[in-house]
Amino acid sequence: MSLAKQINVIRAVTEADRRLAIQVLQSTYVNEKHWIQDEEKFFPISDLEATDISWFVASNATQPIGVLRVMYNPPLELYKEYGMQALESGLDVEAFVKNNRIAEIGRFAVVPEFRRFIVVAAALMREASRETVANDYTHYVTDIFEGEIHSPYDFHTRVMGFEPVATHDVGELNCPNRRITMVLDLKSAYTRIRSKQKWIYRYLTKDWDESLHTKLRNGTPD
Repeated sequence: MSLAKQINVIRAVTEADRRLAIQVLQSTYVNEKHWIQDEEKFFPISDLEATDISWFVASNATQPIGVLRVMYNPPLELYKEYGMQALESGLDVEAFVKNNRIAEIGRFAVVPEFRRFIVVAAALMREASRETVANDYTHYVTDIFEGEIHSPYDFHTRVMGFEPVATHDVGELNCPNRRITMVLDLKSAYTRIRSKQKWIYRYLTKDWDESLHTKLRNGTPD
């Protein structure tokens, strides 16, 4: 059986689900990267009941293999604290956050032995984006580490279509690399992926109902 058929992604809603996510965080963020010291605090139990935070966990037949978090309506103060420097795109990050329905996607981690399989990241993005679109959010914002060996920069830009808009030198994680803040317009990404990356489009929108397609189709014909 192919790995794609083995992967199951759930939204963490119970303590047992949280324990699966914490296994991935401990393997990657603590033991491998040393970016955090306490994976329990990194995914606090209070997140399970939060209405503006969703954690997603990918597992195969034997173990949890990936995780990501979506934070809806991230506070503008968070970006101001980081001392962000806009890139030449000219995007006014403060106005952007105020004028759009933004979801921050992050805490993206895949255990080392499965990191080479793009389908793991795609499976996590599929479930996260399904919820995000259903909730009428228009954009994702995320940070990646510049030059970090396992950075998802290529996946985010080449596959998903994120655009770099700013940089900053500090953040939550204990990593010396500069952060690159990137933005994804969900409607634009949907149109581009549908026309240019057919298998990604089919995979990411598998089992979507027509209402989700309608939210992103923006009046363009199939």
